[in-house]
Amino acid sequence: MKILVDADACPVVRIVEQTAERYKIPVVLLCDTNHVLQSSYSEIKIIGAGADAVDFALVNQCGKGDIVVTQDYGVAAMILGKGAHGIHQSGKWYTNENIDQMLMERHLAKKARMGKGKHHLKGPAKRTVEDDERFQESFCKLIEVVLHSSQN
Repeated sequence: MKILVDADACPVVRIVEQTAERYKIPVVLLCDTNHVLQSSYSEIKIIGAGADAVDFALVNQCGKGDIVVTQDYGVAAMILGKGAHGIHQSGKWYTNENIDQMLMERHLAKKARMGKGKHHLKGPAKRTVEDDERFQESFCKLIEVVLHSSQN
């Protein structure tokens, strides 16, 4: 098992690394050439800057039983198809049971953003300490579930 992170502008990279190090799980951070990452723990893979290049590289590198941290619902759908486990930076797990609804919500939000007028949706709220704590707790639970399922 390894943990792959869609690290372009990901606010939970350090939490992922610290948690993975405690469990002795390797981490791969994927980013494009527009971002500079440094890590004393993770392997960093810099992918050419192209539309969705990091997303496709991440999906190609993940395998059954891996954990993927991404905020992209499309990436989440693809990694689920490969038998990997996904988690959003909010701590929400991507599952085969919820991914269709999440993709539909993404579609509707995009339509609303494209529409003109006063129904435009605001961007995300500023990240809080509580958001980080919620993510860490959920991430640890996901690791425990994956480790337990790999032992059976």
